[in-house]
Amino acid sequence: MILIKLGGSIITNKEKPLSPRKKTIENIVKNLKKINEPMIIVHGGGSYGHYWSVKYDMHTKPRKYSVKGVSIIKNSMIDLNKIILDSFLKNRLNPYCLPPTDFMTGNRPILRKIKEIEKIAKSGFIPVTFGDALWYGQNKTYILSGDKIMTHFSKILKPRLSIFALNEDGLYANLKTKELIYELKNEKPTISKNTMDVTGGMTRKVEEALKISKMGVNVFFVNGNKSERIVKAVKNRKFEGTLFRGKRNG
Repeated sequence: MILIKLGGSIITNKEKPLSPRKKTIENIVKNLKKINEPMIIVHGGGSYGHYWSVKYDMHTKPRKYSVKGVSIIKNSMIDLNKIILDSFLKNRLNPYCLPPTDFMTGNRPILRKIKEIEKIAKSGFIPVTFGDALWYGQNKTYILSGDKIMTHFSKILKPRLSIFALNEDGLYANLKTKELIYELKNEKPTISKNTMDVTGGMTRKVEEALKISKMGVNVFFVNGNKSERIVKAVKNRKFEGTLFRGKRNG
């Protein structure tokens, strides 16, 4: 089974609020049709969820945030999710919408619910979930990032591999020369933080990818603008991107 995270910077234009990149989404979905094994899709918020998260100063730490802000964030994520689901259906794929409230309680994953998602994926559906604003309890809410969902799913489901589709070719050893890091083995590179991304941007992705790779799962960072690279990663063809080599501790 494959886990695929569609980054918010790929499926939306982060420079313009509430702007989906429908052509890019369409190209990704067309390439997903070439994958002949069960998969689960997770997507980010981009210029939908992140835009409102910044506006209402909402973060991943549980707190008493604006009730109005939480409502608007959740509504915007439903709007974005609908665009993605429609693209799947248009291309004769069978998405199964799974809001994170279906498998989370507070900030903890529900083991039996996530195991059920694997059964859904193996039955012919493609489960599609997303980062969202969630109820924590005690009048607190928080942002659950799509990257964190990838880690929860990887820990419980032990997929064959996890793929993060980014707006870049992968991780760069040098931003100026665009020198690509082709493989990492549990070492953590230095990443400049994006202060406008409430879920941590590339820093969070690297942190979660390292956690997943330590579970023994290979993690690929690929350029979602060149969506055929997702298929290459799945089919073990010539890989273009950054690989976090899966290696268990102990």
